[in-house]
Amino acid sequence: MQSRLPLGEEVPWRPARTPTGVPLQGSHVLLRPIAPDADAQPLFAASHPPLADSAIWTYLPYGPFESAEDLHGMLVSAATSADPLYFALLAMPGAAPKGIASYLRITPQFGVIEVGHIWFGAGLARTTAATEAIYLLARRAFDELGYRRLEWKCDALNAASRNAAERFGFTFEGIFRKHLIVKGRNRDTAWFAITDEQWPALRHGYEAWLAPANFDTDGKQRRSLGESLHEARQRA
Repeated sequence: MQSRLPLGEEVPWRPARTPTGVPLQGSHVLLRPIAPDADAQPLFAASHPPLADSAIWTYLPYGPFESAEDLHGMLVSAATSADPLYFALLAMPGAAPKGIASYLRITPQFGVIEVGHIWFGAGLARTTAATEAIYLLARRAFDELGYRRLEWKCDALNAASRNAAERFGFTFEGIFRKHLIVKGRNRDTAWFAITDEQWPALRHGYEAWLAPANFDTDGKQRRSLGESLHEARQRA
């Protein structure tokens, strides 16, 4: 006898593909695998004084670092990791790396993947390149690899990360209390996600925002990302 209890919809499902370190190339940013020897010095400079505030490391499980050599050790580990799968962020192809992002908690059998370990250093934070990096990661996850759900998680006290998640189109889903212990301190975790049915509208919003016509001759945006995403959702 078939149960009368409610069940989720049936899913004609084929597992998603596991991401690899194939570079992601945009108009403003290049995401490529970590190269510890080449990247340690520019990444250290972009994320530590005098160019940057070392508070960038406050909510990450590592850092700040004493020197580029100290950071190099972390990058060696990152370069050989498959999950998280790290990328260096170069504001323009051929430029020095100024940030890091990764895929992590990669679960192809359920179609779930997360973006995290994200930091935008001096010269990358609050730029078109930084936004395009998130767009490229999302586009690959949904359009190329076939994921159903893209997650963003952060310390619930990390207001900047929570604001960024919402700006990038992620939906807030709640707080996991006493979720982790990071650097000896409790972490309540804020959860955000984009699902596959939300993505087509968000993709159109990102592409409208990134279009050259959205920027004046000084590179100033004519419409904000929030406005572009909102309009795309309304049209969907």
